[in-house]
Amino acid sequence: MTTTLRPSGPIQPGADGAQSRAYDVCDNGRPVGAVEIATDPGADGGTGVLRSLRIDEPVRRRGRGTIAALAAEEVLRGWGCTQVRADVAADNTGAQRLSAALGYTERSRNMIKRLPAEPPVLPGGLTARPMTPEEFAAWEAGAIAGYAKSLVTRGTPRESALRAARASHARHLPQGLATEGAQLHHLIHEDEKAGFLWVTRFEMHPGQVIGYVFDVEVDERFRGRGYGRALMLQAERLALAAGDTWLGLHVVTANTPALRLYESLGYEPTQYNLAKPL
Repeated sequence: MTTTLRPSGPIQPGADGAQSRAYDVCDNGRPVGAVEIATDPGADGGTGVLRSLRIDEPVRRRGRGTIAALAAEEVLRGWGCTQVRADVAADNTGAQRLSAALGYTERSRNMIKRLPAEPPVLPGGLTARPMTPEEFAAWEAGAIAGYAKSLVTRGTPRESALRAARASHARHLPQGLATEGAQLHHLIHEDEKAGFLWVTRFEMHPGQVIGYVFDVEVDERFRGRGYGRALMLQAERLALAAGDTWLGLHVVTANTPALRLYESLGYEPTQYNLAKPL
């Protein structure tokens, strides 16, 4: 059998020069699966995205998935991409094995926790309160700069990163503190702001709208005292007050302290976000 890709439709244009295309995975011209790829032009040199890969059940476990993925990567190289991303569900062990064999490594993961019936109590000496409009203005400027910096470390050019960070805040906080569902709080220790928290309602995965931690940070002066855990307990309190029973988040795998904190609090992965240089 000869496994090849055959376009199942034309190249679809997107914003900022992005494009995508779907293919049939064929054995001697007979469709046995499908793959879809796209580009993310915001990243340095162009990042490809392996959106989906499916091999029909009767012909699985014969190497067709590997051949299809490698062929998709070759198309992305032809489109000028220097790396490729793929998202794999935490319960899809087959896809995890395939991606590892192909050289993909985890960059980040999405995690989720089922909340307790009763809100947790903050540690003694700590309280939390909403941001004031003045505090929000100062916080947002720093948050946009911080998000842009994180995108730069993942390969996005500086100007593109800043545009993306601004667009993200405009999308998720269109009315600032008055944005429906958004809650921004400071953690207080002895009348000093020890950290901040941004919790909102968010569609973490298609059809799954839950409470979501968009941003959380402990002020450098207060690190190492367990205040990150306190902020996450406050996030649970806010989500429960809003009527949510689940709380989700996204964490960069290289941030080992944050990952260990979330695991200790009972968060479990729902999706692994992988990447591979081309």
